[in-house]
Amino acid sequence: MRPRALGTAGRGLLYEEVAAKMGGLIERGTFRPGDRMPSIRGLSRQMRVSISTVVEAYSRLEDQRVIEARPQSGYYVSGRPVRPKLVPTRVNLGEGPLLVMRTLSDASLVPLGTGAPNPQNLPAAKLTRMLAAQARRHPAESVSYSGTTGLSRLRTQIARRSLDAGCPLSADDVVVTSGCVEAVTLALQTTCRAGDTVAVAAPAYYNFLNFAQWMGLKVLEIPARPEEGMSLDVLGYAIRQNPIRACIVIANFDNPLGSLMPDERKRDLVRLLAKHEIPLVEDDVYGDLAFGPARPPAAKAFDENGLVLLCSSFSKTLAPGYRVGWIAPGRFQEKVERLKPLLNVATASPTQLAVAEFLTNGGYDHHLRAVRRVYARQVDEMRDAVLRHFPCGTSVSRPRGGFLLWADMPAEVDAFRLYDEARQRGIGVAPGTLFSAGNGFRNCVRLNASFWSASIARAVEELGAIARGIA
Repeated sequence: MRPRALGTAGRGLLYEEVAAKMGGLIERGTFRPGDRMPSIRGLSRQMRVSISTVVEAYSRLEDQRVIEARPQSGYYVSGRPVRPKLVPTRVNLGEGPLLVMRTLSDASLVPLGTGAPNPQNLPAAKLTRMLAAQARRHPAESVSYSGTTGLSRLRTQIARRSLDAGCPLSADDVVVTSGCVEAVTLALQTTCRAGDTVAVAAPAYYNFLNFAQWMGLKVLEIPARPEEGMSLDVLGYAIRQNPIRACIVIANFDNPLGSLMPDERKRDLVRLLAKHEIPLVEDDVYGDLAFGPARPPAAKAFDENGLVLLCSSFSKTLAPGYRVGWIAPGRFQEKVERLKPLLNVATASPTQLAVAEFLTNGGYDHHLRAVRRVYARQVDEMRDAVLRHFPCGTSVSRPRGGFLLWADMPAEVDAFRLYDEARQRGIGVAPGTLFSAGNGFRNCVRLNASFWSASIARAVEELGAIARGIA
């Protein structure tokens, strides 16, 4: 039996309520470190909920290290501090992480660490023809500035496609940007100032940490799970403890976890932040790459207050080199439009023309259906290979979209050492420390499945052998 959703508007899943109540009892000292928690069946009867709901609630508390399971004995309150005060961190990535970021795009390395799609899965030939044809058809427009908000034809196509994500946008709601990176930069510069605190999922996409360092922001890392993303229970607790100025999330197929936040949790996230007037910067760059028949809605679909700044691009689906992205900034539209020309005047016109034409007449949906099937197969094959070759005890995420995998190896495996030894053998990999301001996830790696082939399979086998040698 799946945990049922509560019927009261604005409240979360039932297991989250159970977890919050039991966590509160621990926090207030009703259950002290070392105490045995009620049995699963006993708590099920006491709270009049299903056994599966209690199992999920205890799993949530275990993830938060509030309780721990003891074989053949049950669950006990952890001896570690319960709900320690969450402290914002100033980001200082240092030379090590910056060096890793530079090597991720090294073309001489086997591309297991990059976050970019395989060019062979992109419609390069068709886009090239359209780029040339649009330049001939619109010679003056192709060499002119497109204006602050971008070409009207492209914005109209983006607005029409936004319906698939549950967002009824108009062309006037959209500002075209030079990739999703610029969109997120605009969102953060619009909502934050130096010294402010932003909440991010942990592990966090390393560019979010880069933004924070560049802008002088502090980050508050909120634990996330590969199954459903950021913990809303911990986020709510963090909001009560800290003045959070903005929250950044990848709700659909997170980078690096690959997690898909359930729709009801997206709704709860938006409502939680709206209650405290906290803007949500949503990166939805992987949203179109769902393996299922339907694209999941964006968190923006549940925005009733204009507080969600939806950012995306065509970098993962069509052409990362074209640098065509966009932002729907809600109530921050005017500020974004004032800031955009200060960054780069306007996004390149020729690539906007080509992408607009592809969306209109290039069979974008047909392309998506084909590439989704490819990525679904490749993710499964890489996942199976990692589980076969990596050290015993390794767990691997099971994403339902995108092409990124997160491998959590035994604690004794140093992922940075794995990165260094693999690089010396011509293999690129992204160590987990890259995705944390606090040097966490030392035994984890992010892997890219979009380049899957026989040679990549051999590289994964070799990487596993290196990891087993470190363990």
